[in-house]
Amino acid sequence: MGVLSQPPVPTGFTGTRHGVCNLCEAICGLELTLTDGAVTGIRGNPADPLSRGYICPKGVSLADVYADPDRLRRPVRRVAGEGDRPDEWVEVEWDEALDLVADRLAATITAHGGDGVGIYLGNPNAHSLGFGTHGAGFVRSLGTHHRFSASTVDQVPHQLVAWQLFGHQLMIPIPDLDRTQLFVVVGANPMASNGSLMTVPDFPRRVRDLAGRGGRMVVLDPRRTETAKIADEHHFVRPGTDAPVLLAMLQVLFEEGLARPPAYVDGLDQLAALVAPFTPERAAVVSGVDADTIRRLAREVAGPDAAVVYGRMGVSTQGFGTLCQWAINCLNLLSGHFDQPGGAMFPEPAVDTVGRRILGPGRYGRWHSRVRGRAEFAGELPASVMTEEITTPGDGQVRAMVTVAGNPVLSTPDGRALAAAFDTLDFMVSVDLHLNETTRHADVVLPPTSALERDQYDLVFHGFAVRNTARWTPAVFARGDDQRHDWEIFAGLATRIAERLGTPLADDAAAQLAADPADLVALLLDTGGRTTAAELVEHPEGVDLGPLRPTMPGRLQTDDQRIDLVPDLVVGDLGRLSGWLADREATPVADDDLVLIGRRHQRDCNSWLHNTTRLTKGRARHHLLMHPDDLAARGLADGGTVVVSSRVGSVEVEVAGADDMMPGVVSLPHGYGHQLPGTRLGVASTVAGVSINDLTDPELLDAVTGNAALNGVPVTVVPA
Repeated sequence: MGVLSQPPVPTGFTGTRHGVCNLCEAICGLELTLTDGAVTGIRGNPADPLSRGYICPKGVSLADVYADPDRLRRPVRRVAGEGDRPDEWVEVEWDEALDLVADRLAATITAHGGDGVGIYLGNPNAHSLGFGTHGAGFVRSLGTHHRFSASTVDQVPHQLVAWQLFGHQLMIPIPDLDRTQLFVVVGANPMASNGSLMTVPDFPRRVRDLAGRGGRMVVLDPRRTETAKIADEHHFVRPGTDAPVLLAMLQVLFEEGLARPPAYVDGLDQLAALVAPFTPERAAVVSGVDADTIRRLAREVAGPDAAVVYGRMGVSTQGFGTLCQWAINCLNLLSGHFDQPGGAMFPEPAVDTVGRRILGPGRYGRWHSRVRGRAEFAGELPASVMTEEITTPGDGQVRAMVTVAGNPVLSTPDGRALAAAFDTLDFMVSVDLHLNETTRHADVVLPPTSALERDQYDLVFHGFAVRNTARWTPAVFARGDDQRHDWEIFAGLATRIAERLGTPLADDAAAQLAADPADLVALLLDTGGRTTAAELVEHPEGVDLGPLRPTMPGRLQTDDQRIDLVPDLVVGDLGRLSGWLADREATPVADDDLVLIGRRHQRDCNSWLHNTTRLTKGRARHHLLMHPDDLAARGLADGGTVVVSSRVGSVEVEVAGADDMMPGVVSLPHGYGHQLPGTRLGVASTVAGVSINDLTDPELLDAVTGNAALNGVPVTVVPA
């Protein structure tokens, strides 16, 4: 047994244990109270050096997930019903289930090649140590180019720009929120998300601290979000127009001689020429943000006080997502605050996933999708092409599908079409805790253990944190003899598939799949130089490694340790933006045009936790939000039922008037629309709703990455 391997609580234990919330990127430390072996209380751990006692409602629900009667604990196989009888789910033993899955996947690969199998990886995989250590080995065992994930739903523009500028897809600059004086937030809502690609637990207190030292927060968003409501300034910006606004801010830096780039950047003159046409006046016409405000914000970002610009979902999930993220990085690079306290900085995690190449730096265009010719990035194709790759006949057609901890029917564009596509597959297997809108299409569901039953070290999110810390959290409860960890499932499937294909795993691959994640993490910690496995065992609350500190240019992952500000792959899309902008100037938005955006709530976790009573009680939050003037113009009643339609579909939902919405913009929450009668999932009225992804369009993409353009979808709204 390795140094990190620690026994779970004994049966009937009464006392306290440390825990960690792995439901969002804040990775808050917890204190759990147990009485007779049951969790009777969860609170934030005040000794945790990152979260400092903070906890949001999701963290309190971890005990609900563990005790959830809807959660699967043993494999189930779908048995077709006869006549009018519905299909049934029958429990099977683990060896039988793993053998069945390996048989079917290997048979598909033998008959149709590796590309005959597709795989979709959901968001929770990034929060699982077992996937971090064993998931890649399983994916490689399939030998497929049809790899999809939640990354191309919401964040690949960040990753591609990080690779192009800094040399690695996870080399993403993080706002030094604890020391900045000006925090400019574009299309993000950390009050609800607890940060995203920015691990920032207790965001409310950190904003209060910002104000206490005389700092300010400015928000640009088409909705007056929870974050915008506590900001010093909020400016409405029409969805999809952020790129002209951000480029106009860059244009001001050059026009007024405010740019203060570090010595290790190249392409400054070319960048100045490229952004020259994007003036604040032109941006104001399409965005709704006035030119004077754009100029003032640019001057303030480049002012003498520490400042940083941060953009997230609203700027990634649109047609110019890559250009938005590039412009944000350029603003931070030229502001004079890059890699300085209070600016955009790079964490130094105890396990350096970037420097040690635990995940590859990123590649682009090594292969393309069959139907639309979309380029891969970092080994994945855009999730928006998944349906057509299943339904379009021909060589390389996806005939079997694997989903791991994901619900793409509710989370990717045109979910209804994807659900129908799943029903055409020869075989489907899901690794998941629940029967949901996606896994109900599977032939076999393999359930892993829940968060309280497995060890946790956050390989990903320490690398995005606003402060350098490290924390090892052993499992609170032992897994049952009839349960399996996700890494055990991946190892079992990869080994069996290799045997059936007659290509045994290489010794090093087999050894890694056989290893306990705790032993792999201990090795990484002990050779990383920042802390040790023994120190983390001694300090279960976590070890403080200090504030972010300047690391440039030494930490750059580019070959020459310099930053090219104008990479061809990115700036090649400026011509498309220029054409779009000219068209919008010639034909302004009509008064009756509506566009759709999403929204998130602090008590939601994407498409799950909607069967948790403590998170779903209270006021309903599934309504379509719409400005009162837009309601009146269409003769709609606040609280009435409306039909919302896009190119791909229609939904019926209640509408609520909200001054918080920019006129011409409507909003539906993400992850709603559960369709599983017979279980508790989705029964609560507060989460009944509809799926926004029955309206989002798989043809609307960021041109460079193929990331789904979930925001700014043209819609109509009429009475039901």
